[in-house]
Parts: sequence; structure tokens; C-alpha cells
Amino acid sequence: MTAVRWLVGPDPGAAAARPAVLGAVVGTLLALFMVSPPGRCSGGHLNPAVTLALWRLGCFPGREVVPYVVAQLTGSVFGVWCAGLAWGPVTGRPPVRHASVRADPAWGDAAVLAAEAGVLAGSTLMLAALLASPGGRRVLPYAVGLTTALVIGVLGPLSGGSANPARQFGPALLAGDTGRLWVYVLGPALGAVLGAWLAGRTGLRRPPR
Repeated sequence: MTAVRWLVGPDPGAAAARPAVLGAVVGTLLALFMVSPPGRCSGGHLNPAVTLALWRLGCFPGREVVPYVVAQLTGSVFGVWCAGLAWGPVTGRPPVRHASVRADPAWGDAAVLAAEAGVLAGSTLMLAALLASPGGRRVLPYAVGLTTALVIGVLGPLSGGSANPARQFGPALLAGDTGRLWVYVLGPALGAVLGAWLAGRTGLRRPPR
């Protein structure tokens, strides 16, 4: 939210560079969080779809999925609210709009849904491959950070580049921009399930716990 506030308004600078810069910032912060003590303790997954994927891959206990998802969605709302307190009314006005993402007008619901699902399916396969080996586990935080940066940088101007239900949940609620929220929730969830199924077909998935 803070990064969007300074990149988008009130002095946005070069429009073409915004998604790439935002992606680099978010990807770096995510990788740093994953290697930090709190990230290692919690597992470092701030994305409900990733939590779902890890469960279906057999790497996360099923009984913890709902508490994690509730915490992720609550954190999304709380974070946006805190950013609003810190930066003032500008965060709620266009073009910032509480950092709620919107797809290009040429992208319909089906296209956005497919993009969101595709990103999570690919990310889940990547997770499965990296978690299958000790070497992969060591580079996993950096691979996730790089993937996140690329998704935001490339898909940001097209589908919105969310790929995380929690990323859109809080901003959409506070901005009153919930018309397509279902797409940004359902797409990643479907992609996580599809990716885990494909991982099972390739022998990378362990039985869900």
C-alpha cells in the first residue's frame, strides 16, 4: 500500500516503469521476510492460495489452513487501514484507491481468471520442485521473490498482477471496489489446486496432511 501510494500519486513519474519498480520492491521485501526469523517461524506464506497449495502438496497441515487464511485476510484489511492513517486521505482517492488493482479494460473476467489461475498453477509447480530437494529449499525465498516481481511487472498493467487473494481483499473492501473481487479470490485458489494436482501427476506431491 505504501509503495503504491508513492509510485502512483501524487507525483507518479514514468508510468511505464511503475509496475517493474513496484514488483522489484514487493519481491525483495517478500524474500527478506521469508528468510527472516518471523518468516521462518511462520512459513513465510502471506498468500491464501499458497497456503492452500502447500496443504495440497502435503507440506502444510490441513487444520492450519483456515486460521492462516483468516489471518492473511485480516492482515490485508489492517495493513491498508494503517497505511491510510499514516498517509492520509490521498490513499483513498484516485489514482491510489487504497492500492486496489484493476485489470486493463480489454481484459474480461475470464481472461483475468485464467491469468490468476495460471500464475498460481505455475507457482505451485515451482514450489513442489524446490521443496523436493534441500538445495531447492535454500533458494526458495529468492525464487518466490523473483516470481512475484515478474508477475507484478509483467501482468500488473494487464490483469492487475495480484495472484494473491489477500493482496486484493483489503484494498478492494476499503476502496469499495469489490465487483471483481471474486475473480481475484477464485482464480488463485483454482490455480493452487490445479498446480498441486499436476505436481501429483509428476510425482512431486506428498499425501496431504
